[in-house]
Amino acid sequence: MRELGILSRAIHHISDVKYKEFNLQKGQFVFLTRICENPRINFIELSNMLKVDKTTTTKAVSKLIDLGYVYKECDKLDKRAYNLMPTAKGLEIYVHIIEEENRSIDVCFDGFSEEDKDLALELMRKMRKNIELDWINTKNKGDR
Repeated sequence: MRELGILSRAIHHISDVKYKEFNLQKGQFVFLTRICENPRINFIELSNMLKVDKTTTTKAVSKLIDLGYVYKECDKLDKRAYNLMPTAKGLEIYVHIIEEENRSIDVCFDGFSEEDKDLALELMRKMRKNIELDWINTKNKGDR
């Protein structure tokens, strides 16, 4: 697990440095990416998708709104909820984020065979699925 942590921190650090030109800080690119890929997502769904608390999501999304990358609109069915949408400016930045993500993937998998890449993805998916129930249980205990 330490190896995954190191890998994650290194990629986030590199990304944070590269995205400074877009005024994105501390992993905000992840929030923008998920909003672009899931237009109309709400705050709770976004928090659950990224496995972060609602406060972290609210702070990150507020910054993205201030930067003009995202906007929120009132949900038609639940007037207390908001759906998140990327702006044209946000979609433009998203293209750069995906290019950098693909570059990082290429660096990480340098020297890997296609079989190695497939196996790594399969194993990481299994690990994510295994930990999700534990995350949900822990999150629910903290919400009480």
